[in-house]
Order: sequence, then C-alpha cells, then structure tokens
Amino acid sequence: MILPATGTPAFDAAFRARFAELIAWRRDVRRFRTDPVPEEALRDCLSLAGLSPSVGNSQPWRFVRVSSPERRAAVAASFARCNDAAAAAYDDARASAYRSLKLAGLHEAPVHLAVFCDEATGAGHGLGRVTMPEMLRYSVVTAIHTVWLAARSHGLGVGWVSILCPEEVTASLDVPPAWRLIAYLCIGYPAEEHADPELVRHHWQERQETVLVER
Repeated sequence: MILPATGTPAFDAAFRARFAELIAWRRDVRRFRTDPVPEEALRDCLSLAGLSPSVGNSQPWRFVRVSSPERRAAVAASFARCNDAAAAAYDDARASAYRSLKLAGLHEAPVHLAVFCDEATGAGHGLGRVTMPEMLRYSVVTAIHTVWLAARSHGLGVGWVSILCPEEVTASLDVPPAWRLIAYLCIGYPAEEHADPELVRHHWQERQETVLVER
C-alpha cells in the first residue's frame, strides 16, 4: 500500500507479522543440500545488499564468490585447523560437546561468499570515520545481514563461518591488501528446517532476553 499524501509505502500489521516471521526463520545454517542456487536469486540478494546503510555512504562491502576447488580446499583446511584449536581450548566435557556440533557447511554448500571491507575506499570521503574508523567494518555487517534476510526470502539458508584464520583465507583468495575479511558465508538450500537455533537445539547455549538499560 502507498500513502497518497507522501508516496511512501505503508507497512501494515500484516507486513510486520510476516517480517517478524522472516527474522525468526533467519537461521545460521550448517546443513545444506547440494542443489545449485539460481543465479537470479543470488544476484537479487547482492543487489539488495547494496541498499544497506553505510557510514558516509561509503559502501565498503566487497563480495568474492569462491568457486575454485583449490581455494575452497584452502578455506576448509583453515577451518579444520582452527576448529581443532578451538576444541582444545575447552575442558573435556565442553570439548566433547563442541566436537559434536556441526559448525560449517563448507563441503556441501553450493555457494561460498567471502565478504571483505575495503578499508582503502575513497567513497564517502571519510565522513563519520574519524572518531570511529571501525564503522567501515560495521557497515559491511549491515550488508551481510541484508543478504541473509534476502536469502531466506528465497528459501535459501546462510551459514557464517567464523572458525577460520582471516589471514590464511585472505591470502588464498588473492584480494587487494586493503581488503579485510569480515565474513565467510556458505549459501544454499537447507537440508532441514527448524524454528529454533541449532546451538539451542543441541544444548550449547540457550537464547537470552534482550535487555534494555535506562540511563
């Protein structure tokens, strides 16, 4: 519905309910089918990501589709090393629970996207970054979240793989030196669907209520 007085869209209760449903079903997916992702759907997700807010309108996000088997193998090897190190940092009981979790879909997901922040970008002319230069990276995170929601609207799942060495991944992808890795995403159709987060379902960490602090 469009408001006639202003020409702007009106988001009614039905839309808000559907939007809440989309948010609730945005899950970190680790279990993927190997079916290919339609190119049109992927391009739509990236196009919507370009509408995300960014400090000074700098738009510092840089998306790299990782298709080379050799480069994917390098990323998977980095995950394996980092995953072993992470498990070793826990005591025996927690380490056993950790190793029982599936924490990446690197071998099944048909699409791998490495998302970088171009920290040398001249776009935005530095506006908003003098006191908080990290806002460039935060801007990339907003684009990632947009991709995530857009993917869900296409029936796709996204898994953010953070158990990686950023330097190893960056080197394996041969990107410009000013690009900083923010996320490595696996994208594809989920092999299973659940209303609850996987880490809740497998008793790793319960959800907590959002706290609003007054000052």
